[in-house]
Amino acid sequence: MDDPSRRKPNNSPGKEPQRAPTAAGPAMFSGLYSSIAPLPRAGHELPFVQPSSYLRPKFRSRTTPVPTTPMAPIDEEQLQGLRGLRNFLRVRTSYDVLPLSFRLIILDNDLLIKKSLDILSQNGIVSAPLWDSHQSRFAGLLTATDYINLIQYYCQFPEHIDDVDKFRLSSLRDIEKAIGVLPLETISVHPSRPLYEACSRMLKSRARRIPLVDIDHETERETVVSVITQYRILKFIAVNTEQHTMLLKQTVREIGLGTYKNLATAKMTDSVLEVINLMVVHNISAVPIVDKNNVVLNVFEAVDVIPCIKGGVYDELQSTVGEALSKRPDDFQGIYTCQEDDRLDSIFVTLRQSRVHRLVVIDENSHLKGIISLSDILKYVLFTGVTDDE
Repeated sequence: MDDPSRRKPNNSPGKEPQRAPTAAGPAMFSGLYSSIAPLPRAGHELPFVQPSSYLRPKFRSRTTPVPTTPMAPIDEEQLQGLRGLRNFLRVRTSYDVLPLSFRLIILDNDLLIKKSLDILSQNGIVSAPLWDSHQSRFAGLLTATDYINLIQYYCQFPEHIDDVDKFRLSSLRDIEKAIGVLPLETISVHPSRPLYEACSRMLKSRARRIPLVDIDHETERETVVSVITQYRILKFIAVNTEQHTMLLKQTVREIGLGTYKNLATAKMTDSVLEVINLMVVHNISAVPIVDKNNVVLNVFEAVDVIPCIKGGVYDELQSTVGEALSKRPDDFQGIYTCQEDDRLDSIFVTLRQSRVHRLVVIDENSHLKGIISLSDILKYVLFTGVTDDE
């Protein structure tokens, strides 16, 4: 659904960021605000997507006072929009979210973890359902978190380095126990169940994706139909409920959307291993990369770990964040930002038009203020202003 007329991001180090298009409407570009001189970045320079220019309503002056309170009472129009979205989620099924054509890669639990890395990389995916061929049943979901746990095991038990390459996907739960990590709940939902149920289960278990599992009526065995993500669900909402999302006119600041305190950050020169440790300690999936002045340069995501250990080369974990980010594919779309006075209806416009996985909240000088995750948006839609009759 992305606009084909947008500029193609440029990941090549050494090239200056492009200035933002001045035309109204959604646009992708590489660089920060055009008024900020580009900063030299050691070893790497990535596209930086800044949709804030079209997120902010044109009639809203930058000098207009903005309420300082983190939460404002939901007005009737906002409440009406949220009710409309929840009703939509209750009448649509998880199956409705699936595209007309898609592929599904399922990995056998007996597969070596090392080989699973190659499969994910070759197919351009970051997760896959697992299948227990001995019991003919769904066995969970392989995600970047599992590889981070493997790295933690490698760091805690370096004497067992020779065993790491011998681990199979069925060993992931044993690895969790060895490093003292609570296993994630294995969740799934039937494709014909309301989409509201899938969203609730994801938020309750802190999962970012959920497999759709059906039962074969002839064999009475489980069948994995597909996997839907928070991104796919919010995109589905944004595309099909514009009559409701257009009513969500309160700003990010007014509804207190996102996280703004105790933010974990890193520098371009920090090692990948240091950033992974931050993710584990803070239980997060992304770390903003900032300069010495707290200006946002990029975001290191959990999925960026996968290329770093492809082929079992764990020595690359000592490489810098800048070196790791330079391995992103050429079609990487950059990161998305917003400001605290951007409205929720405009954020849904961005979700409808772009592939967004989180929004980095910045001020007018691109200083880091906070992060809005897709979970934050989904949680706000599902649980804010719920009345007794719902």
